[in-house]
Amino acid sequence: MPAVTKVLVVGGGLAGAATAILLARDGVAVDLVELKPDVPAIGSGITLQGNALRELRRLGVWPRAEAAGYPFDCLGLRAPDGTVLARIPDVRSGGADLPASMGMPRPALARILLDRARETGVKIRFGDTVARLGQDGSGVEVTLASGTAGRYDLVVGADGIRSAIRGLIGIDVTPRPTGMGIWRAFGPRPASVTHTDLCYGGPSYIAGYTPTGEDSLYAFIVEDLRDHSGLTPAERLATLCRLAAAYHGPWDEIRSTLDDPSQVNYTRFETHVVPAPWHRGRVVLVGDAAHSCPPTLAQGGAQALEDAAVLAELLLTRDGVDDDLWAEFTARRHDRAKTVVEASDQLGRWLLDHEQGDVPGLVRRIGDLVSQPA
Repeated sequence: MPAVTKVLVVGGGLAGAATAILLARDGVAVDLVELKPDVPAIGSGITLQGNALRELRRLGVWPRAEAAGYPFDCLGLRAPDGTVLARIPDVRSGGADLPASMGMPRPALARILLDRARETGVKIRFGDTVARLGQDGSGVEVTLASGTAGRYDLVVGADGIRSAIRGLIGIDVTPRPTGMGIWRAFGPRPASVTHTDLCYGGPSYIAGYTPTGEDSLYAFIVEDLRDHSGLTPAERLATLCRLAAAYHGPWDEIRSTLDDPSQVNYTRFETHVVPAPWHRGRVVLVGDAAHSCPPTLAQGGAQALEDAAVLAELLLTRDGVDDDLWAEFTARRHDRAKTVVEASDQLGRWLLDHEQGDVPGLVRRIGDLVSQPA
């Protein structure tokens, strides 16, 4: 018998959907609540390293994800004028039978995971979240914002970087800005873009792009953190194009196709790690609720999926939610995620401080770490 028979998952992102799928397909009754009214139709892209693809295969969605994305096996480095400086083979951290990396549209990945969740029997409620929690030694009494109430063996807080569950269980950890902000835009893929390229130098820290499908890519520019909240959508697009004008090669064609203000967004780099343990009683945090990192290593999604895999494995193979279960969850997830977050932060600090750090060595070390099963 699994350690739980009825679970509430709060949040329908990668960590929440994956946890729900893994539990439900082994017979656990799972309810999932997501504050958003539906899966967003508009969004930029996501880069998934091999260890994330390994978890998508575990979830039974790898063929669908592969069909919706764009796999590749190397990273390109270019000068601002477009000159290719290097093409570096990526670590196949998911195993030799999976690509090293893949780009895909975020809404497509979200839809694939939530469709899979429904197939496994997960009951999904959009536009709702948790208002109150009350727990004892055997379960959690939950009242949703809609007024619906229920009792669960476990509540999984997968409600993102602004996690409300984190506060409801008394964890006072606030993500901090790192000093950088990132412009992202979604658009058509030129034939010359077949893998991620990063351009260093010029007026911004990084100008890059990643293919997300046969006909799509997302482009991004990293700059010092600024307050762009007063810009109109058209002004945001104009700002991105102005910054991109300093970069050439494929950027020239990419820039000429960026004409839809609704496909442009700006967010700040933030970081945090909740100190161990990530649970309070029978409520546990996973994914960005527990840890977040800037996208300098493209490991945020992978770490969220790994949280889900380890938590579900323990809940399905143990016969009780006890100290031993939580000790193993902490041992397998806290230090690994913390190491990834700290490495992502370090890459950003080197850029901010204009310091020539050992980037290849750091990337290789993290690649070796995440190549090992979580």
